[in-house]
Amino acid sequence: KLPQSIDAVAGWGNKSTSQQARLYAQQNSLPYLAIEDGFLRSVGLGDSAPPLSVVIDEIGIYYDASRPSSLEAQIAQKRSDDEATRANDLINAWRTARVSKYNHLREYTGELPDNYVLVADQTFGDASVQLGQADPDCFQRMLQAALADNPDCTAVVKIHPDVFAGKKKGYFDVAALSTTPRVQVLSENVHPVRLIESAKSIYVVTSQIGFEGLLWGKPVHTFGMPFYAGWGLTTDEQSAPPRRTKATLAQLVYAALIDYPRYIDAETHERCEAEDTLAHISLQRQKRNRFPAVVYALGFSLYKRPIVRDFLQGSEVRFISSFKSLPDDSTVFVWGSTGNDSDRSIRTIHLEDGFLRSVGLGADLVRPVSWVMDEQGIYFDSSSPSGLESLLQSTTFNEALTSRAALLRERIVSARLTKYNVGESSWHRPAQSERVILVPGQVETDASITFGAPDLQRNIDLLRAVRKKNPDAYIVYKPHPDVLAGLRAEGQDEQSASEYCDEIVTEVSMGDLLQLVDEVHVLTSLTGFEALLRGKSVT
Repeated sequence: KLPQSIDAVAGWGNKSTSQQARLYAQQNSLPYLAIEDGFLRSVGLGDSAPPLSVVIDEIGIYYDASRPSSLEAQIAQKRSDDEATRANDLINAWRTARVSKYNHLREYTGELPDNYVLVADQTFGDASVQLGQADPDCFQRMLQAALADNPDCTAVVKIHPDVFAGKKKGYFDVAALSTTPRVQVLSENVHPVRLIESAKSIYVVTSQIGFEGLLWGKPVHTFGMPFYAGWGLTTDEQSAPPRRTKATLAQLVYAALIDYPRYIDAETHERCEAEDTLAHISLQRQKRNRFPAVVYALGFSLYKRPIVRDFLQGSEVRFISSFKSLPDDSTVFVWGSTGNDSDRSIRTIHLEDGFLRSVGLGADLVRPVSWVMDEQGIYFDSSSPSGLESLLQSTTFNEALTSRAALLRERIVSARLTKYNVGESSWHRPAQSERVILVPGQVETDASITFGAPDLQRNIDLLRAVRKKNPDAYIVYKPHPDVLAGLRAEGQDEQSASEYCDEIVTEVSMGDLLQLVDEVHVLTSLTGFEALLRGKSVT
């Protein structure tokens, strides 16, 4: 049931799915707000990633050239010197970050002609084609013009990958293109930035590649009437609507990337600015290119395989059962301290849970929110170097890094976060105890004990040693949460722990417990690190 008072009706653009919303607005004399994806949308595609920007148009919608839009009005606005500077800075940041509307793909690494123009196909039936005053013939005229205008150039025609996959139809006959002189068909599903950056000029009908070409300072030829045409910035086959007059690139960019869209922070989900979203997407693109396009993963269960893919986004992950299956010079990911039993040149990277892992236990199949990746060894194996050791030994930590680390430490302590974040019961420090020592139990078969505790390797032996050296202290023992949950076996003779401690606590949050003790004594438990974050003495 609709509410009594409605200020406006919103729908998705001018698509058929918004027909009911537009009809209701018309029948009830209400404003219709057209919502669409922004021009800097997301890292992933629309079916896998929510938009980080949308546009909301109260007049029309940007791809409908038959009538005015809010974007047109904003492009026509004169901008102050500060606004123009901001727009130009955003152009430079766009180029530096090498972003596009969608940003999940790698850049094209294949061969490109020395001298070429880029011609953009689109998917058949794209609303921006019809509403951009274009038809299928426009694509043929565009290609003919690209070849005629540039007799010394190859025309690189970017075909939408869905066309080659048979999912959609494009405007070009791919077979005919393949036999056309001076035409190179590019069907790979790649990030478009290198194609734009290296092109002599850009030919489009209404594709956003034309807008991005302007951001890269390229001559752009249009054969429809996209939102960026008709302002004197492009060479247009069609006459622009009279309402479009001269505008600067700064005006266009300020309107299209700053004024027209609304942005949301990917992490806080609060409103933010274009520069914030661009910085986020830039970082994600950098991380997605850390590893080769194809990597291998050895010995992962069916449960863990989707998690591996999530952490290695940007690379295609192929799962194998032995090192013998690997091609030479490949990159393989293994779990924990798994060794490389091959004598070939294989790059091996070790994966493990991070130190802020989850709310819930890994042994209980709660998905991790952090993993570590180590190309040298692994942090819990003290018998050989690790990437973490190398970072600590060789990194110059400048003021920005140390300030960031200090802020992070404060936030972790304030929020009482630990690795697993389990336990809800409260605990009260004994009133008369001057010195309280926490001894955390571990899973005795854990690799960190095997590789990191050459002498004591049992929880009961640790408790005995702590009691012997601290006869007057109040000792609190906390069994490992995996043991308490029945997911791992109790340590040898651990049932006699009460003989060497004053109290055993179970369901208390480690984050709360660490606030109330004076010292922590461990074998190799991460609790020692968590205690250091809180300024506690650790043995």
